[in-house]
Amino acid sequence: MFYWVMKRIIVGPILNLLFRPWVKGLDNVPSTGAAVFVSNHLSFSDSIFLPIVVPRPVVFLAKSEYFTGKGIKGRLTALFFRLSNQLPMDRSGGAASSSSLSAGMDILNEGGILGIYPEGTRSPDGRLYRGKTGVAKLVLATGVPVVPVAMIGTDKVQPIGRRIPNIRRVGVIIGEPLDFSRYEGLEDDRFVQRSVTDEIMYELMRLSGQEYVDAYASTVKERLAAEKAAGRKSPKPGADTRRAAVRISTDAGAPAPGAVTEIGGAAGVRKPGVADDGQTAENGRPQAG
Repeated sequence: MFYWVMKRIIVGPILNLLFRPWVKGLDNVPSTGAAVFVSNHLSFSDSIFLPIVVPRPVVFLAKSEYFTGKGIKGRLTALFFRLSNQLPMDRSGGAASSSSLSAGMDILNEGGILGIYPEGTRSPDGRLYRGKTGVAKLVLATGVPVVPVAMIGTDKVQPIGRRIPNIRRVGVIIGEPLDFSRYEGLEDDRFVQRSVTDEIMYELMRLSGQEYVDAYASTVKERLAAEKAAGRKSPKPGADTRRAAVRISTDAGAPAPGAVTEIGGAAGVRKPGVADDGQTAENGRPQAG
């Protein structure tokens, strides 16, 4: 009830009036049945603007820190996230992350729409970063379609660290559903998980037009934080991964999903079958990439 009141009576009308969000591909939203919405993550407001334009409820996996705050402000924040159809997602990995994904699986088993940010955290510089395989595990285990979504301009509305948003238009591009049923029975294969994740990220890159960086956004953020704490002047976020970055071409000769683009001798788009540590398994033995 709270979700619909906020969307249709309070928050929704106000945001539609102020930010005039535009949307493309609304007909790609399944009218019934479960689906996973995967989106790039530019701003805190992504989780607000996407549900506004989608006719069905969207349940997001949000970082667990939003649900564990202390004091009055922390409790109110946690209450708002719970009432607005968001579930805590533990990003520390291991059993904690698996438990969080199980909560998402429950939503899908009930026929709902689950929203996930494959990058795991907001982009530090507006570029698209390497996806984590949790989304692939969820999709392969449930067999539901994946709907790619590109958020446009939300980083200009509410940059990281800014509480009061800038008033300007935002956009949402909803792509055609992706079907990974060809991998049925291989949900525990980590190379298949990486291949599915990379295909999803390729589609997000194509829809959003973002530059892709073959590195985890969380790793870049940790490095920047460490440099700041040490008092060193930080280079532009992602500068050390510039050779691994690639921007999608709109020409007819654009690379197909999973293709390798060589930029300065480094692979720009990860080839399916490359493990998380950047090594390729061959004959059961890892080799240096």
